[in-house]
Amino acid sequence: MLHEIVDFIVNTVSDLGYIGIFIMMFLESSFFPFPSEVVMVPAGYLASKGEMNIYMAIGAGIIGSLAGAVFNYFLAVKYGRAFLSKYGKYVLVKEETLQKMEDFFAKHGHISTFSGRLIPAVRQYISLPAGLAKMNLWKFSLYTSLGAGIWVLILTLLGYFIGQNEAMVKEYLQMIIVSILVLLGVLIFFYIRVKMKKEIIK
Repeated sequence: MLHEIVDFIVNTVSDLGYIGIFIMMFLESSFFPFPSEVVMVPAGYLASKGEMNIYMAIGAGIIGSLAGAVFNYFLAVKYGRAFLSKYGKYVLVKEETLQKMEDFFAKHGHISTFSGRLIPAVRQYISLPAGLAKMNLWKFSLYTSLGAGIWVLILTLLGYFIGQNEAMVKEYLQMIIVSILVLLGVLIFFYIRVKMKKEIIK
């Protein structure tokens, strides 16, 4: 079943071109999460064969990711807060917890959104707390685009240079994910240190 879904996605990207990339990355970033590598790696491979323009493929991937993230953001803005305020107590989400989350995103939404877009199994859902906290939309879009852009670029280049070798793609992708997580850990560490120093100065 999963193999058939992957084949369908690859064929869609090939048949619909840049529109297919946009649609699939929109879905991947919103309510129908699946691995983005099954979209952007084939796109990179098609670019290496001259069947796609690599810059347009990357652009379509980033725009699709942003559109899906903004869709989730507005879902959370419109329905999330009221829904959780009413029913959250039944799943141990108190009003106080919601307020703390909103305060956190008001202060640290940019770093959370950027880093969240680079973490597997998190990037599809980071838009929801941002929407619940009503994070500034322009800042949300900027940091979403930056994070998504890095991820889309990595996957596309993998497809461009070694897309014909599935085993090698998986090996390099694992190494890249580990490297990203380590770099994000270092980034967040220094971010916290800078924030703490500013608080002490105040």
